[in-house]
Amino acid sequence: MASDAVHIFISPAYLRPRDLTWLLPLAGASGAAFATDTHTMRDVVSRNPGFNQTATNVSDGLLYTSIATPIGMYAWGRIKSDERSRETGILGSQALVEAYAVGELVKVATFRERPNVDNARGDFFSSTSKLDSSFVSGHSLIAWSSAAVIAGEYHNPWAQLGVYTAATGVSLTRVLGQQHFPSDVLIGSSVGWLIGHYVYRAHHHVPRTK
Repeated sequence: MASDAVHIFISPAYLRPRDLTWLLPLAGASGAAFATDTHTMRDVVSRNPGFNQTATNVSDGLLYTSIATPIGMYAWGRIKSDERSRETGILGSQALVEAYAVGELVKVATFRERPNVDNARGDFFSSTSKLDSSFVSGHSLIAWSSAAVIAGEYHNPWAQLGVYTAATGVSLTRVLGQQHFPSDVLIGSSVGWLIGHYVYRAHHHVPRTK
């Protein structure tokens, strides 16, 4: 796991020209998100406390599902001697831990205000955020890392639709709950997927199923 952490943090050094096919659109979308974050959270997303709390509860529930799924798959794999399910549980759990660690390090480094602070200005390096930094969305990081591993192991389109829909739901409801800016969840989701994809590619052994 320590070696994975090193590879994750130095991964930009391994970018190749072909990576621009996804990196440039991501950079453009991130720039647009940063430019419109304040407007979106002030004027587009509802500030109704009841609505925000419901969205937050949904995001928490979906996050717990993203965490519980690899654990449950590991247990099922052990009970049923299903090697793919067992491997999914191991790699999914590893991706969750690494995504959480990356998220916490980024939060400590950025100290971004949350949308419910200072009229959603979203300032970085703010002393008011303390250890409750908005950037990046830890929920999104974790959910997408789990989804990427499961989707890598199970190529069935319905399985992939299910895990990615749940991960998208986590990211969307973090914004609707006024917990994160769109840029927080966009970058958190992208980094989470990359972490899960890396863990799967680096460590899987069981042939992928359809």
